[in-house]
Amino acid sequence: MKPHGPIPPGFAADVSGMLLIGGDRAETLADVAGDTPLFVYDSAMLAARAAEWRAAMPAEVQLHYAMKANPYAPLLAFMAGLVDGFDVASGGELKAALASGMAAAAISFAGPGKRDRELEAAIIAGATLNLESAGEAERALSIADHLGLTPRLAVRVNPDFDLKGSGMKMGGGAKPFGVDAADVPTLVRRLLDAGADWRGFHIFAGSQALDAGAIADTQAQTVALAARLANEIGRAPPLVNLGGGMGVPYFPGDTAVDATAVGQALGETLGARDPILTDSRFAMELGRWLVAEAGVYLTRVVDRKTSHGETFLVTDGGLHHQLAASGNFGTVIRRNYPIAVANAFDREPAETVSVVGCLCTPLDRLGDQVALPRADVGDLIAIFQAGAYGASASPATFLGQGPAREMLV
Repeated sequence: MKPHGPIPPGFAADVSGMLLIGGDRAETLADVAGDTPLFVYDSAMLAARAAEWRAAMPAEVQLHYAMKANPYAPLLAFMAGLVDGFDVASGGELKAALASGMAAAAISFAGPGKRDRELEAAIIAGATLNLESAGEAERALSIADHLGLTPRLAVRVNPDFDLKGSGMKMGGGAKPFGVDAADVPTLVRRLLDAGADWRGFHIFAGSQALDAGAIADTQAQTVALAARLANEIGRAPPLVNLGGGMGVPYFPGDTAVDATAVGQALGETLGARDPILTDSRFAMELGRWLVAEAGVYLTRVVDRKTSHGETFLVTDGGLHHQLAASGNFGTVIRRNYPIAVANAFDREPAETVSVVGCLCTPLDRLGDQVALPRADVGDLIAIFQAGAYGASASPATFLGQGPAREMLV
């Protein structure tokens, strides 16, 4: 038997043992949606998460949502009322962010390999481009000049450090992301000389860290780097985007990051910052920390079988919707996401089973030899921590399966 990750707090069962999501029975939600597989996102949990962040962080720090974590349109429209800005990474995400109601001036566009039409769309809209290279800067300036517009341009900095213990390192050493710190002052002076509206720095060292101390140390280094660059340039950045870094507990043994500790340390860092940053604004860019725990993936058991003594629950879902939960999204050692039998949510485990999807590949495994209450054909399996990097980060068209349904409750 292999353990599964911790089920996020806030979920409970009704008197019949059925999982409740946003106060509604999981089975009822599946009926309303018309079928499974289904992603359900709890708006109350989204609001509570944003409120938790604001209570923990210094009041001067803005909250930005990295919408690559979950671009579902109703969720975006809801998040637009909770956060101070959106961070996008493609022309498609820019279009979705604008459609959500978020003001263009509160949208920043990062990511390597931006095409000219994407640069043009951002400049016309009035969004901020986080420049990833000197070449991208020249293309943006040329396009803005052709349009007769003043572009809003920030510089994404590739720092000389990374976020220790992060699941995905975005800075330090040779990276396709951002401009090496040593080259940033020259590039910013070029932007200023060209008459661009320089909006500051984007410094993103890593993500999916659970160690508050490591996050705090990285933020302190980030603020110090921003000050050093500003002094070399001779001008204060209007905004310093500190990146994100705060992760969520997916696997056995994981514990939630202490947001209060992160906020206290950040307050101390900002209180002692270099005077050149006195009037600079700061932001944190969070994706999964804001939305992961609010999402549940519901998939129905379509077959129960035994092979060589091992019981398999075969579902109508799988890695084509939940690539990360299957262990195929950068995980070195496959471990079990939080998982439950939705219609037996209040029951103790009764057997060890493997929960597999409907695809013709051995990679399609949502639960590996995990202890669960007995489940039969027709029962619902719930995968938690499904609000981030699920529907949009998985190969929905693999084997012609198609996308899962989605619902905000």
